[in-house]
Amino acid sequence: MTVRREVQRDVSPPLREMIKLMPPPSLARHEAEPARRIPLPPGLEAQGQVEDSVRQQTMVPFTPVVGTSFEGLGQAQYGFTVNSAPPDTNGAVGATQYVQWVNSSFAIFNKSTGALVAGPTAGNTLWAGFGGGCQTNNDGDPVVLYDKLAQRWVFSQFSVSTTPFLQCVAVSTTSDATGTYNRYSFQYNNFDDYPKMGVWPDGYYETFNMFNGNTFVGGDVCAYNRAAMLSGSAANQICFQQGSSVGGMLPSDLDGTTAPPAGSPNYVVYFGTNNLNLFKFHADFTTPGNSSFTGPAVIPVAAFTPLCNGGTCVVQPSTTQRLDSLADRMMYRLAYRNLGNHESLVTNHSVAITGGGGVRWYEIQNPSGTPVLAQQGTFAPDASYRWMGSIAMDQSGDMAVGYSVSSSTIRPSVRYTGRVPTDPSGTMEAEVNVVTGGGSQTGSLSRWGDYSAMTVDPVDDCTFWFTTEYMKTTGSFNWATRIANFKFPTCGGVQTPDFSIGAAPSTLSIPQGGNGTSTITITSLAGFNSATTLSASGLPTGVTAAFSSNPVTPPANSSATSTLTLTASGTATTGTVNVTVNGTSGTLSHNATIALTVTSSGGGGAQTAVFDSVLKAPKCATVGTSCDSGPTLLLGRGTMTGGNEVNRPNTINSTCADGNSGTFHSDESNDRLSISATSGNLTHGATATVNATVWAWSGFTNDHLDLYSAANANSPTWTLIGTITPTAAGAQTISRTFTLPTGTLQAVRAQFRYQGSASSCTAGSFNDHDDLIFAVQ
Repeated sequence: MTVRREVQRDVSPPLREMIKLMPPPSLARHEAEPARRIPLPPGLEAQGQVEDSVRQQTMVPFTPVVGTSFEGLGQAQYGFTVNSAPPDTNGAVGATQYVQWVNSSFAIFNKSTGALVAGPTAGNTLWAGFGGGCQTNNDGDPVVLYDKLAQRWVFSQFSVSTTPFLQCVAVSTTSDATGTYNRYSFQYNNFDDYPKMGVWPDGYYETFNMFNGNTFVGGDVCAYNRAAMLSGSAANQICFQQGSSVGGMLPSDLDGTTAPPAGSPNYVVYFGTNNLNLFKFHADFTTPGNSSFTGPAVIPVAAFTPLCNGGTCVVQPSTTQRLDSLADRMMYRLAYRNLGNHESLVTNHSVAITGGGGVRWYEIQNPSGTPVLAQQGTFAPDASYRWMGSIAMDQSGDMAVGYSVSSSTIRPSVRYTGRVPTDPSGTMEAEVNVVTGGGSQTGSLSRWGDYSAMTVDPVDDCTFWFTTEYMKTTGSFNWATRIANFKFPTCGGVQTPDFSIGAAPSTLSIPQGGNGTSTITITSLAGFNSATTLSASGLPTGVTAAFSSNPVTPPANSSATSTLTLTASGTATTGTVNVTVNGTSGTLSHNATIALTVTSSGGGGAQTAVFDSVLKAPKCATVGTSCDSGPTLLLGRGTMTGGNEVNRPNTINSTCADGNSGTFHSDESNDRLSISATSGNLTHGATATVNATVWAWSGFTNDHLDLYSAANANSPTWTLIGTITPTAAGAQTISRTFTLPTGTLQAVRAQFRYQGSASSCTAGSFNDHDDLIFAVQ
């Protein structure tokens, strides 16, 4: 066992702002980092080709209702250019969005319409400004998940083109994929190939195939501290490295909102010679030494031969070029479902049949005790090649599996199938063709996959979403992808309209005399669209709660939000309490909990601001004698040459954009902003001094600094303090005094402009606007 802290962590600016940092197009096409082969179990190599005794060749009609289908990322789609192969296509569905991630970019779609919301953008955009390999490398092998219990997005990709070898992980702070993220990097001694992640109540679990150079040293499985990463705190990883006979493992990934029984370990599966091997991983982040990785329990299955013996043999029309099977490992995901009266794991891998290939799938029940193989089957109704599958189960026990299909007459295409619990054991229904390929992959390019993704909509817990690659036209490095959804009409039976409630962030710390906010999300279930009244209880003495919208009415099968502001008086009781946020609609009532900490404001001293991801500007949350942005938070302006401003534009709610023209420290910029009390702490009614450090252009008489103040940073109304013209070119600090108005969280704004007249937000290609938020007692 190995326990390591994260290499580094921070909180990102909103992704919607970082997307502006799109990299320039690649100068040459290249293959993605190769999926390195792992050895097949010796018994599989020795037994050779076997007849598949659970192959299915007859089918009953397909019963699900087909939903929408739209293009994902691919050559010339949404302005995207393919420069690597294979795409490593995967995706996840959230409350209102679908996120697809391919090598080496991702995009965010409106799941109701299929419309592009954001992107496509390079994967490492998520780590812009983070530093290290996660920022500079965009190496791929990406995974995106939606944590249904927390209503958060989880992104992960590796950094391996430079050392140290890293896994880069980002956890969203809300259910909006375009918002801010808690960002982490974790280090490994070996090349951490083919990472696959699963969400579990106590952790985010990730498996790897570890290589030392070109030598496979064994599978590794690690658990990241989920609770810490949801709050942006320091996070350990606990890892159990296996020997070279173990590889191609998958961690269990929770579907639905019914958690496993309390204390359940995460389950990890890989295949052996005609069997599945199941480990149990218990991670104890409080006392890591109590962690355990036990097993494996050996589950015998019908004899099988890996497709292409794990290599390359999939045929296509009109070419001798064969495609990769990647059948030396399990196919993503190992989907877990707690159905109340039993627990199920479903997974798949690619196997050989006479003249073609099929998807071998399994359902394992009772994983917490003695695991039972409830059913298994190989979907191969004809001699075509079906491979690169992904499987999932909905709340009613219905299953769906999606895959690629190709043959000497079928160009690489996308299909899916499924089953209901009343279908004969080990069988799927007739398949659906999502999109027919228009070409074959040529140019000596064999790479395909390396994986796909079948996920379940968290809103109705019934709709399946599948994404994978196909070919529109014959060629090389010109793949396309598709996103499709469908559901079984009997899923959930007769469902009663209901709602769920969530709070993000679910931890807040505010000083006496300050405030903080949390976004309350009401999500419609089964068509619920009624007014929901919000309330907060358990507040400490001196703390009040206010909702921006109350009641809240979500659209049917979608979500609506309200911002909860918790405000502490100067004498509020300090300490940590659990605040209960209740949503009520008729007889329905659900709660979310926020851990609130009120800190003392006395003796705050000089405060240094940190970027506030909610208000989107530097903020001093604790009352002190002064508040300073520091030398780096505001340095530069917009995207000016040589001086990109981090978290730009650094104005409250990003409401006033900077100009991007000019060159750093030649043209105008506001580089630092501070406020200090003339005596004691910053107190309303007392005198304070605002200091702005600016860089003036050589024609400095054309430059002007406008200083403004606002009594309420959460809803600012700007009052002009004064306008000052620089007295020289270059760096200088300009100061003005004013009387602090009444308000517990205030702000000042420095607007440094070229020509024009005073206004709280002027447009101009050389103008810089920066806000500083600070607590007042």
